[in-house]
Amino acid sequence: MKTIYTMGIDVGSTASKCIILKDGKEIVAKSLVDVGAGTSGPARAISEVLEAAGMKKEDMDYILATGYGRNSLEGVADHQMSELSCHARGAYFLFPNVHTVIDIGGQDVKVVQIENGVMVNFAMNDKCAAGTGRFLDVMARVLEVKVEDLAKLGAESTKNVPISSTCTVFAESEVISQLSQGSDKRDIINGIHHSVASRVVGLANRLGVRDDVVMTGGVAQNGGVVSALQEALGHTIHTSPLTQYNGALGAALYAYQRASR
Repeated sequence: MKTIYTMGIDVGSTASKCIILKDGKEIVAKSLVDVGAGTSGPARAISEVLEAAGMKKEDMDYILATGYGRNSLEGVADHQMSELSCHARGAYFLFPNVHTVIDIGGQDVKVVQIENGVMVNFAMNDKCAAGTGRFLDVMARVLEVKVEDLAKLGAESTKNVPISSTCTVFAESEVISQLSQGSDKRDIINGIHHSVASRVVGLANRLGVRDDVVMTGGVAQNGGVVSALQEALGHTIHTSPLTQYNGALGAALYAYQRASR
């Protein structure tokens, strides 16, 4: 039987991700470029993943695009699909018992209910940056720390300095005010992680949360947010090293389904 190679491309608001799958099971290569829709990111992610796999675009049996900027890939992808469906499919591949997916990306928060790998309901916060990757970027800049150091610093906190504003602009003012009062940066970061968690929990509870709970998106790499969310939800949260690639993985799996028809 002929081997089927498929590519999933997830064009997010802040990053472009690609995955090449062999026969819908094995990840051949993956790529991530830190710029998303409206930039050279998607094209770079595609050429990087093909280079990593030692393949050409013509070797792909099917290419499926998803994400915020998926419409920009007309002519490149064979088909486009909602990121909600792709996140559900990717999470189900990684965690077959998943019922709830919490995806925190650069500019939105999505909570997806899943039955047998298929999305049955969802809730989304896309009007405001609070609780998203963008929110954490802004807070890290105000605190003069790297975004990737937030989890480590937050874990060293001895108390939680509450950041009550849910708006990014007001939260920024609150953080500046806490710094001027001499609050420890690590305690402020702990407060920021809990602030993100409280935003997400409000959204998740509207939908209802069932185990297994899986977290995807770039923010899932921040252990401080994950543990604050576990605490607030009262559920264990599963994450994978492929958290950022989850949408691209789902897209590549749907591409395989279409190619094998």
